[in-house]
Amino acid sequence: MLLEVKDLSINYKTVYGNLRVLNKINLSADAGECVSLVGESGSGKSTLGLSIAKLLPPNATYAGGSLILDGKDMVKITKNEAVAVRGRSVFMIFQDPLNSLNPVQTVGTQLLTALEIQSKRQGRKFNSKIAQEECIEKLNEIRIPDPEILVSRYPHQLSGGQIQRILIAMGLLIRPKLIIADEPTSALDVTVQAQVLKLMNELKEDHKISIIFITHDISVAYTISDRMAVMYAGEVSEIGPADRVASDPLHPYARALIKSLPKGNKALGSLESVAGSQPDMFSPPPGCRFHPRCPLVMERCKSEVPEPKKIDGNLVRCHLYG
Repeated sequence: MLLEVKDLSINYKTVYGNLRVLNKINLSADAGECVSLVGESGSGKSTLGLSIAKLLPPNATYAGGSLILDGKDMVKITKNEAVAVRGRSVFMIFQDPLNSLNPVQTVGTQLLTALEIQSKRQGRKFNSKIAQEECIEKLNEIRIPDPEILVSRYPHQLSGGQIQRILIAMGLLIRPKLIIADEPTSALDVTVQAQVLKLMNELKEDHKISIIFITHDISVAYTISDRMAVMYAGEVSEIGPADRVASDPLHPYARALIKSLPKGNKALGSLESVAGSQPDMFSPPPGCRFHPRCPLVMERCKSEVPEPKKIDGNLVRCHLYG
């Protein structure tokens, strides 16, 4: 098991007090597996990704649980130890591609810097000429045209799709065991989005790199994922094989998300939306956090916190089962 998250809780310190943004998260990922995190904005997807890479903001604290990545507990290791883990074990692609690279350095300089840092961490001698050849090779591998010209350009001279592919190339150069991709296709047009997803599938299949793919779009998650985790209000509501969660979800929230997807044909029915809004995380509702919006709510949902139950291969947090 490359990644194993057990009962992970995260607090944010704010002027209004401590805010519990993740509550007892359980998640795992094997080598060469893609696990998608889906859900509405504010459900905790990005915070979970940042916590895995130990890149949480200064006002965030690990409030419980463990997070074992490549044999190391990211909750317990120091910041200096986490720096050594990042790059070798985990690499993160952030949501906004235009802010992911240094605007005052060329693409080539940044790729070479990443390789140089990696060489130092591994105790290898850095050869600039060999590194330049490797950079061009990886850019060719991800089908970027004219890579010899591109490496001399600055980020503002490139499109969002080109920058995302450069970040993927950087991941290939560093060779991490896990890539965390936070909404990597949200700012891209459909054609470029398909190219990026294809590249990430190749990372998983050809290079056996594990992927945590964060998105609000279940249809995108379905095309790349082995397993899918549906998050709501800082908790995992349901997790299971991607095809099963997408075609036959068990949790009422997962069902509502699937129903809200555009069907592409008016004859198949009108577009539905999830009623209500996410709860105030400073004072989440008692019992099941989804119960104020749930069409199948029962009395016990309003007071009893549902425990995760394994149903037909899916792990679901709901009183309808068990």
